[in-house]
Amino acid sequence: MIYKNIAVLTSKTSWLVPYAEKLVNILSEKEYNSKLFLKHENIDEKYEIVFILSYFRIIQKEFLEKHKHNLVVHESNLPEGKGWSPLFWQILEGKNKIPVVLFEAVEKADAGDIYLKKLIHLDGYELHSEIREKQALKTIEMCLYFVDNYNEITSYKQKGKPSFYKKRTPIDSELDINKSIKDQFNLLRIINNDDFSAFFNYKDHKYIIHIYKESNNNNENS
Repeated sequence: MIYKNIAVLTSKTSWLVPYAEKLVNILSEKEYNSKLFLKHENIDEKYEIVFILSYFRIIQKEFLEKHKHNLVVHESNLPEGKGWSPLFWQILEGKNKIPVVLFEAVEKADAGDIYLKKLIHLDGYELHSEIREKQALKTIEMCLYFVDNYNEITSYKQKGKPSFYKKRTPIDSELDINKSIKDQFNLLRIINNDDFSAFFNYKDHKYIIHIYKESNNNNENS
């Protein structure tokens, strides 16, 4: 069995939108009937497979039942690390090999059967944009692998004791002025300068920190 109608669903404000568009383009080049959607209500029943990627809204059972597969990519070794921002929480824990699973969406959050498990490999120096790039490329890789090898893939139930990550908020970007930069480097790595800037409080004032990596390109003098 080969399913040719594939929807890619993400949120309009998601960082993943350009990569979701890239996934749709690759699927189309492979002669799948693929389209990007920003609202799940707009996906009709002809789409057998729906990739749900960085989508911020709750999806009801009635929608899931309309499609053969509703697939989510999650960066943890489920059932460990359910919940929010698992990739960033694990970086804060000092991990550089992050499990990634592709699983079937069900009514209960992050609880469906798993089809694929791979790893994101980090070197420990990547900042936010570089981390997101690796995350997105691994997501695309797993989605393409699923559709291209559909008949060889089998699912399995989640096993083990579940754990949960909370949703990250701006307060989670606070630096401790009594700790070194080295001790807090993993926190600085996952900082989004635009939306969740690092900060510290000192003498009744709040100070904002942005972090950038110096380019490795050396400009020659003319």
